[in-house]
Parts: sequence; C-alpha cells; structure tokens
Amino acid sequence: MIQPITIERDVHFHRCGKGRKEIVEGTTPEPSEFPPGRVPRVSRLMALAIRFEQLLDDGDVADYAELARLGQVTRARITQIMNLRVLAPDIQEAILFLPRTHEGRDPIHLRQLQAIALVPDWRKQRRLWQELLTENGVATDLQNESYDNL
Repeated sequence: MIQPITIERDVHFHRCGKGRKEIVEGTTPEPSEFPPGRVPRVSRLMALAIRFEQLLDDGDVADYAELARLGQVTRARITQIMNLRVLAPDIQEAILFLPRTHEGRDPIHLRQLQAIALVPDWRKQRRLWQELLTENGVATDLQNESYDNL
C-alpha cells in the first residue's frame, strides 16, 4: 500500500498584467501603505493634461485629434482637459494636491473649473478659485493665502 505524501509550502497569489494571477512561493509580502480615500477626479485630469502637453511638446503626438484617437474620446473632451493648463500655476498645483475623497462625491468638478479657466486674468482666477474652495468646504494651503497684492 502506498502512503500519501504531504508537502507544506508557503505560497501566495501575485497579480500579473491583464488580471492574471500566478502562484508564488514564499510568504505574502506586506501590503504597501496607501493613504485612505481616493484621488479626486480633477486631480487625475490635471495630471493627464500635464502629460498630454508633454507629449505634444516632445512631438510624440501631433495634435489634439491624435490624442483623442489614442484615448478613444472626442476632441472636445481633450480640449476640456487641456483647458486646465490655462489656469494659474498655483491653482494647477492646488488641484494636483487636493485632499483625498473618503466617501461620496468629489467636492470640485471639472465643470466648475472650466468657468475659471475662461478668465484670462490670473488674479481673477485666484479669487474665483478661492470662492469655489469656500463654497465647497475644501481646505487647502491656498485658502490661507491672500491674492489681493498679486
């Protein structure tokens, strides 16, 4: 009679590309520490606009139409995203570093920023941005600054 053999090993599942998983020998690695909540959508769109501008400047893409084809969106949507680049630099930075959203909807939306981006004067943009932050109860470092002297 054959005796069964039992082999004990520590294994864990590792995620690979395209949703695949593979078995890896050894103990499970410690999970990386991500802060709770999610990055607001407008922060991600701001980062995307910066990346798109870099691709255009480097000549990797020819124009907004090519960006739209690659991203499978309309040219109008690319324009909406790229309009974030006409905001004052400090507003762009504040958008990138908005506080993470823990539950519910994001406090700031692209539609609200489009109206601010239409204003060519950065001083007026800053005042409108300040009003938007106050209306939506968003606390950032820019809220404490005064733009009257700029």
